[in-house]
Amino acid sequence: DIIPQPLLDQYLSMTDPARAQTVDTEIAKHCAYSLPGVALTLGRQNWHCLKDTYETLASDVQWKVRRTLAFSIHELAVILGDQLTAADLVPVFNGFLKDLDEVRIGVLKHLYDFLKLLHADKRREYLYQLQEFVVTDNSRNWRFRYELAEQLILILELYSPNDVYDYLRHIALTLCSDKVSEVRWISFKLVVAILQKFYANNANALGLNFINELVVRFRHCSKWVGRQAFAFICQVG
Repeated sequence: DIIPQPLLDQYLSMTDPARAQTVDTEIAKHCAYSLPGVALTLGRQNWHCLKDTYETLASDVQWKVRRTLAFSIHELAVILGDQLTAADLVPVFNGFLKDLDEVRIGVLKHLYDFLKLLHADKRREYLYQLQEFVVTDNSRNWRFRYELAEQLILILELYSPNDVYDYLRHIALTLCSDKVSEVRWISFKLVVAILQKFYANNANALGLNFINELVVRFRHCSKWVGRQAFAFICQVG
């Protein structure tokens, strides 16, 4: 009753490969771009009308189609709510995590926005996968690692001090030694944010351990760039 059935049928038919050959080669991309708006109009109670189309688009052979969905999956999660997100979006999200960098960047740019919508136990499952973002198809793609550091600064609030120490600390230290100065700079801010997280939550022992690790790794580094990193971390702090 929300929109005319012929109009919805016309929209759903945009994933038909025949349409791409006869109407527009990028029609599936247009369909993917419009999907959050259609989902919002229909409401979460009518998600079943779009679910198959969404899964078809998420496995489209064109990476531009998958990339479009990756950039909007956090918006769709807000529309659908936690239960439908866990059931229908998380599997797609997991697939995007293993996709091409051009698709993964869409997930990465809104990683915090998506993770904060998940239940705490589901969110913890991604602690193991966050370090996979450090590795990219092209090592020269430094903006990918820069984006990761920016997102981790936000993501810190979603996890306990122990989880931050056990998982996110390693990623921060790796990024602090990146070959690209812009990545190192944002990573120094991440390190300081981690220390603030520890002390704000009275995890003083974790904070002290991390400081000692920074001293050993950077303050006493045999290379000047490591000692410079320590000075910059102190400056940011």
